[in-house]
Amino acid sequence: MQTLAVLGLDPRKLLTDFGPIGLFLIIFAESGLLVGFFLPGDSLLFTAGLLTTTNVIKQPLALMCGLAFVAAVLGDQVGYQIGKRIGPELFTRPKSKLFSPKHVVKAQEFFDKYGAKTIVMARFVPIVRTFTPVLAGVGAMKWRVFAIYNVVGGALWAIGVTLLGAALGKKFPWMEERIDILAVVIVGVSVLPMVIEVLRHRAKNRAV
Repeated sequence: MQTLAVLGLDPRKLLTDFGPIGLFLIIFAESGLLVGFFLPGDSLLFTAGLLTTTNVIKQPLALMCGLAFVAAVLGDQVGYQIGKRIGPELFTRPKSKLFSPKHVVKAQEFFDKYGAKTIVMARFVPIVRTFTPVLAGVGAMKWRVFAIYNVVGGALWAIGVTLLGAALGKKFPWMEERIDILAVVIVGVSVLPMVIEVLRHRAKNRAV
């Protein structure tokens, strides 16, 4: 339960030490910068809402929601531009393990299957949400389409998770003392869809 704290990524400490600025920078980095895939976005948003409604953080809830939303949208826009401008070069490097042509193929298949709503769905899956805007840029998704779904996904995720934390924090004040456990639960729930998809994929391959 102390994993995030050991890594220096304890949501409560990050928020109490750096406040709204820390929230903005971390959500921005996790949303679109490739180096931010390990950051605790979900638990940070939830904790921000919880600590705001319990007055640990003195900033207005509306401000925290607004900053999270703007950071999420801007982060994805930057990720899209990274994919569009330098993504093809990264993915075509013959010795690259992370950026390889097969990732582009898989990303394109994913987009072909789910369409533009992939941008919204990916928001709720850790790691995937960091790489999705980059892959959208690489796959040449139209910017206008990407921008619309980016705003919708950013609102549902950034504002939604923050408000959820605020609502539960107001109803159950004791949650503030169990934030470390909640962080682990949130991460677990976040990766659950990805785990289910992997298991379904394996079951399908075995059936074939």
